[in-house]
Amino acid sequence: MITATAPVIEEKNYLNAEHGLKSWLLTQDHKRIALLYLMAVSVFFIVGGFFAVLIRLELATPAGDLLDSNTYNKVFTMHGVVMIFFFLIPSIPAILGNFLLPLMIGAKDLAFPRINLLSWYVYMLAGILGTTVLLTGGVDTGWTFYTPLSSTYSNGYVVLTAMAAFVAGFSSILTGLNFIVTVHRMRAPGLTWFRLPLFVWAHYATSVVMILGTPVIAVTLFLLMLERGLHIGFFDPAYGGDPVLFQHLFWFYSHPAVYIMILPSMGVISEVVSTFCTKKPFGYTFIAFSSVAIAVFGFLVWGHHLFVSSQSAYAGMVFSILTYIVAIPSAIKVFNWSATMYKGQVRLETPMLYALGFIGLFTIGGLTGLFLAAMGLNVHVTDTYFVVAHFHYVMVGGGVMGYLAGLHHWWPKMFGRMYSRTWSMVAAGLVFIGFNLTFFPQFLLGYMGMPRRYHVYPPEFQVLNVLSSAGASILALGFLIPGIYLTWSLKYGAKAPANPWGGVTLEWQTSSPPPTSNFDVTPVITNEVYDYTNQEVPHIG
Repeated sequence: MITATAPVIEEKNYLNAEHGLKSWLLTQDHKRIALLYLMAVSVFFIVGGFFAVLIRLELATPAGDLLDSNTYNKVFTMHGVVMIFFFLIPSIPAILGNFLLPLMIGAKDLAFPRINLLSWYVYMLAGILGTTVLLTGGVDTGWTFYTPLSSTYSNGYVVLTAMAAFVAGFSSILTGLNFIVTVHRMRAPGLTWFRLPLFVWAHYATSVVMILGTPVIAVTLFLLMLERGLHIGFFDPAYGGDPVLFQHLFWFYSHPAVYIMILPSMGVISEVVSTFCTKKPFGYTFIAFSSVAIAVFGFLVWGHHLFVSSQSAYAGMVFSILTYIVAIPSAIKVFNWSATMYKGQVRLETPMLYALGFIGLFTIGGLTGLFLAAMGLNVHVTDTYFVVAHFHYVMVGGGVMGYLAGLHHWWPKMFGRMYSRTWSMVAAGLVFIGFNLTFFPQFLLGYMGMPRRYHVYPPEFQVLNVLSSAGASILALGFLIPGIYLTWSLKYGAKAPANPWGGVTLEWQTSSPPPTSNFDVTPVITNEVYDYTNQEVPHIG
């Protein structure tokens, strides 16, 4: 996408425009707010990863010889809460979406800069509440907070944990609102809906899910807090409530929340595949509308989480069919990415390696989701490690791989520095190998009947658990290495050109890092989206 009027680049960029802690804490620059999110989200990723290490160390042996049962319950609960509410949901929208969306549509900032900053402070408040739970004893309900365990029998910290998730939801709502208004009202002249990058389409669809779904989980958790604190009967049968009602309300949000975590990754992969194949994405319109279709159908499939929760067989059949249908838009994306690579000039740079990893792992996650959509098989593997493996192939294989692809793709744009090509490729390989060694054995464990959330298991399951724990150590190394070379690159990395990868979307038409105002002259769009006609392929040494 080429601008008719080239932007005038300022000498000062957003990193050095103002100095001092106050200038950062009170900033209204979407790029700086994205970096504030980057630092906070990275801390929570480390915390959640630490709990994952404890889980895999415990499960390396059949006996519960590292953690007792109560501590183990708290460890896997806090791993889930931290990773889902404080890493996976905000990671790509809050960091890459915040940074790139205004640049991609030719705007100087988001529509509501103050609300954007407020969303970060709300997120940090939620993080403080969650950290308080960690420091004062933890919670033992699982990240789903199922009642009546959470409303009656678990330790008292469940209220504070639910409050942390409740507050974090408002950060998502504010971000989604900002993105929707920005896309509608602040596109550059000539940037029609079907000239928008697919990254923007994905974030627009994600924002719709945030706006419509997050209030439901917020109200649900609020009702849980009222029941726990005031003994008002919403979910506990002892007070006249219905525990299955909680599951309906929780999953009405939480299954669409899967797409809050995965749709932004899909937007990243569309950009990376197009750039590193120097080719317009095959079926651009189908990919764009498939994002909207996923957002819509995502609200219609929550019942497949209740196949064994007193749901009628008729309702189960309906939700089973809808679950198969929601797989179609995702399959369209995978097919179109593959068709884009066909006869394209595929360059195996680090972002592309992560993109290929995403496509492979997410495909496995999606296909195993079809197994769980079948009621007969679902009854057999519900609450086993088959579900754990499927969930992680979608969330880590999809969400985290997409995040790493995007972070490596736009890191030179964000900081104006290149990272180590060799080490980044090594890390991508370790992540892919370590992930598969960690989670593929869990499909076998689940099919053999090993329940999830148990810290003691029969000895015949040990070999597969040892393989899983060994894979987790490789995966941890794969996550650690990027933290080292990306930090190193901030000071010692080679200076990045404005367009190191040969991209054609608007963010590559500014300097690296971008100027404070993004564009001194508002760009005017004259070309069709992803026009590589006159684009030269850069050589990266």
